[in-house]
Amino acid sequence: MSASPLNPGFSRRGFLGLAGLAVTTAGLAACGGGGTSGGSGGAAASAGVKVPTYKEFTGVTADLPGNSKGLQAAFFKLPEGVTSVKEAPLKGKVTGLTETFETMSPGMKDNPFWQRLNAKLGGELELQIAEDIGDGYPAKFATVLASDDLPDMMWVPPNQGIPNVGPMLEAKFQDLTKYLSGDAVLEYPNLAALKPDSWKTAVVNGKIWGAPIPSTPFGQIMSGRRDVWEKVGGLNAASADEFLDKAKELTRPAERKYALEPAYVNVLHMVTEWFGAPNSWAVNKDRSLTHLFETPEYAAGVEFTAKLFAAGVFYPDTNVPDIRNRVANGSVAGQVLVGPHDIKAYRAFNKDQAFDILVPFSADGKVKPTYDMGYGTVGFTPFKKADEGKIRELLALINYLSAPFGTVEYMQKNFGEAGKDYSLDGQGNPQLTESGSTNLPGLVSALNIMSSPENVVFNPGFDDDTRYVNEQQKKLLELAWRNPTNGTYSDTNSKVGAKITKQLRDKVVDIITGRAKMSELDAAVKRWKSGGGDKIRDEYQAALPSDVPVFRA
Repeated sequence: MSASPLNPGFSRRGFLGLAGLAVTTAGLAACGGGGTSGGSGGAAASAGVKVPTYKEFTGVTADLPGNSKGLQAAFFKLPEGVTSVKEAPLKGKVTGLTETFETMSPGMKDNPFWQRLNAKLGGELELQIAEDIGDGYPAKFATVLASDDLPDMMWVPPNQGIPNVGPMLEAKFQDLTKYLSGDAVLEYPNLAALKPDSWKTAVVNGKIWGAPIPSTPFGQIMSGRRDVWEKVGGLNAASADEFLDKAKELTRPAERKYALEPAYVNVLHMVTEWFGAPNSWAVNKDRSLTHLFETPEYAAGVEFTAKLFAAGVFYPDTNVPDIRNRVANGSVAGQVLVGPHDIKAYRAFNKDQAFDILVPFSADGKVKPTYDMGYGTVGFTPFKKADEGKIRELLALINYLSAPFGTVEYMQKNFGEAGKDYSLDGQGNPQLTESGSTNLPGLVSALNIMSSPENVVFNPGFDDDTRYVNEQQKKLLELAWRNPTNGTYSDTNSKVGAKITKQLRDKVVDIITGRAKMSELDAAVKRWKSGGGDKIRDEYQAALPSDVPVFRA
């Protein structure tokens, strides 16, 4: 998903990378990964901190309201802009470190959009922006952190291998608890409009270190073209075997038509939900943790996904670059997307067809399926230690940059100035000008990585899609499980989690594709455990919040 002007800031590659996922030639791994808060030494303190008071932003009214369970507010049209900030936040120069997932925009001196934004901010926002290439953001972060001259703000991602988060924050950054905890946050209304669950990711050692950057709370889903699946009774099933039968019927190699994209690990993620597997970790009755990889549900999922492969229902080329277009044209029936909102991307390829979302079903008609919610944020942005005046200036800046969808400030940050950076189409929705297309994407991505409001569902021109996503989200929430370690931190996971997970998933892909035997899974799981999995478990158990529910009563 490239960043859309109406959903700016995140790309598919970037969003999945932020979740700490292994990328293989077989496809992108399922959404998950450890958080950036807690730490075993500060677990009790973190559990006791008073998160900021939530006060919903009511300046605009959603056509379909969201709720505290995770249902996203939805809009049919861009609202009339309302002001959410009373005065310009900056008094002088502010510096920051962030990342972009788009082509780098021209620098501030050569970027009229950036200059106009600074004028609205009342000062100069100067950013170091790392690109999503090579060693990427962690290397840049480490270099800057080691210097004697830190920028005023540095974005901390949820899982990109940055170790020792707790000690780092204590040593280098400002404790913001007194400014943000409880009702103190009400001085910054746009920050108060961020939901309580989002704030948990910015709590470390019993202290609040920054405002979270919300992303969609939903996790991966399978989607496909409605008319294609209607030929076999729809994108649904009463059992895993029925789904296999439908996939076989849709697969016609002579016509180059296949049921599923060749992202085996992604499809496996969907299948394990049908078998009722936990979302990364299961909390047992004694409050111990069992990892997904250790469960019989995961093994059953691997075995069934191997059956899918043996039946020939996967597209045969794992390096195919245009699966989304193939789903849109009907030659591939099913693809795993970042979340329900992502079906909008198909409309760029096919405006005339509707696309459906698969709600997890019981693999055997007996087990209760699960649905894995996503991490919900892409980290937080702490401030380097400074006097109170500077800290309040930075809070005012982040409050401005977190302005909700439909506000004047949101439009300024994401689209710039009408007539110069964008124009309105016949439905009143903004379209970037030639100048805007050059100057905005890279900078807007960088701004939204370090600060963001709660996400909304908005599919301009496709109201039926918006209604459909809203209804499917409600169904998904009935099956929803959240990773119980979200909002806690494992240093071992940060250091070796991605490596040992990739090693196991490589073996799993070999099993799925027939290059290895199912009997080899146990040995792969043991290697994962000895390579760091058991230590990761111990660290998460020490920081496990008391209110996280037992997975299976």
